[in-house]
Amino acid sequence: MLSHDIVIVGGGLAGLRAAVGLCEKYDVAILSKVHPIRSHSIAAQGGINASLANHPEGKDDSWEKHTFDTIKGSDYLADQHAVEIMCRQAPIIVYEMEHWGCPFSRFEDGSIAQRPFGGAGYPRTCYSADITGHVLLNTLYERAVSKGVKVYSEWYAIALVIDNGQCHGIIAFDLINGKIFPIKSKVTVFATGGYGRVYQYSTNALINTGSGIGIAYKAGVPIKDMEFVQFHPTGLIGTNILITEACRGEGGYLINNKNERFMEKYAPKAMELAPRDIVSRSIQTEIEEGRGFDHPLGKYIKLDLRHLGAQKIMEKLPGIRKICIDFIGIDPIYELIPIMPCQHYSMGGIDTNEKTETEIKGFYAAGECACVSVHGANRLGGNSLLDTIVFGKLSAIAIDEYLSGNNVNPEERPLNAKLNDVETNIKKIANNTGERPFSILSDLSKNMSANVGIFRKKDELALALEKIMEIKERYKNVHVSSTSLHMNYELLNAIELGYMIEVAHTIAIGAYLREESRGAHFRRDFSIRNDENWLKHTIARLGADGTPEISFKEVVITRYQPMERKY
Repeated sequence: MLSHDIVIVGGGLAGLRAAVGLCEKYDVAILSKVHPIRSHSIAAQGGINASLANHPEGKDDSWEKHTFDTIKGSDYLADQHAVEIMCRQAPIIVYEMEHWGCPFSRFEDGSIAQRPFGGAGYPRTCYSADITGHVLLNTLYERAVSKGVKVYSEWYAIALVIDNGQCHGIIAFDLINGKIFPIKSKVTVFATGGYGRVYQYSTNALINTGSGIGIAYKAGVPIKDMEFVQFHPTGLIGTNILITEACRGEGGYLINNKNERFMEKYAPKAMELAPRDIVSRSIQTEIEEGRGFDHPLGKYIKLDLRHLGAQKIMEKLPGIRKICIDFIGIDPIYELIPIMPCQHYSMGGIDTNEKTETEIKGFYAAGECACVSVHGANRLGGNSLLDTIVFGKLSAIAIDEYLSGNNVNPEERPLNAKLNDVETNIKKIANNTGERPFSILSDLSKNMSANVGIFRKKDELALALEKIMEIKERYKNVHVSSTSLHMNYELLNAIELGYMIEVAHTIAIGAYLREESRGAHFRRDFSIRNDENWLKHTIARLGADGTPEISFKEVVITRYQPMERKY
């Protein structure tokens, strides 16, 4: 049995920032599915929001205005006290990252460059060309290494150990050496990212299975607002690789098959820089009404960057140009980019407060796997990187307070009991004679994209739930071809698939029950927002019968009363 003061599951921005804040005082370890600089945080392209007021058109910006834009963008489902904390922290975080060596792009006066992003009243998105996540992640990883943080790469958390309301650690799968270990810890932090691979079309990496959310849920931790799934307007046709919002922030146009900038119909003021939920629905509407383009890989519309000119594209969007050349054989300096909306981000997740605490002692969550809630029903572009680093930092502060004020003694007994459960389950999978995991996952992801997508309605959601229950039955007999633990990705996929099915179930049931349209959750049969009945968070717990038990929690309103959302 391994033991550390603090175990952080996830090597992305939230996990690294928490580790950097704790490692000088405590024995801290990070478990990461991949090497930390391959974490999905690296895929974030466009920027990180902060009210620095460096842009000539943003001199009047402030943390209060950032807060209002975020709450309005959330369709008033965000907890406003948490948004205020995040937006106050934003300039502090950006300057901290700058002082730690992050190479932000600069204006001519040497100040950190900022660009416009969707749903923002001012250009407040700080960036490094179109590789902002890359430079932030490398900066934090270098700092973690310099401070001696222990990193277990290619180790997977496969169970959370909770007993009598206290977290005692995790069960981990060391894939390289083919061993399963209990890891005892005074504090466990989940920073495990989103669940994009529950959907067929997603900008997310293959590692984004949502297993962290599923592990917490199966251990009895409540999860919140799972029905709110963000679809990014611009995923590259065929590959679903993210084409950053920075393309539109720098002045790119969306064009239909009539050569129209159609966003004028849907958001006449903001145009292409309306919030992502609005732009995604607008694109999907154009496609459904016959104004899209046809491709063997699907229907799409086009993103036009040509008018920006070669110099601007190569200076500010070099990564996007390379992606287009490498993956679809077009150069956006001369040609239009074929794009379609894809699942992108998880607004919902593990229910935490503004300190990243859950209701379980010693268990914390931060980043995309957590729901504070600062994004509510729809996240603004540029706020995800901010969320990860701010709440990674606040997690470290809260954990220090907890450990300094409590005598915490994790026990080996519940860890050993959970290890026995895990080993029994693995033997069952190995002895099953049913389907392979890839077949079940394929049907699950197709079901979610078809029936719990950008537009939703009762009969489709009911069908989604029916299919998920069928998939749960099929999963009971999931089978793998080898019983070896060493580098057995099929076994790992089978274990994670069980958690993915649970995540999908909570998304679908939350969407079925929420009879309104709010942010990224759009019901064709309930097409308006209903604050009287639905200005509340959805809480899902694992019921005794293995299905989600749903309850609701009030949204925290401070200074910003809900109003109609126009752009």
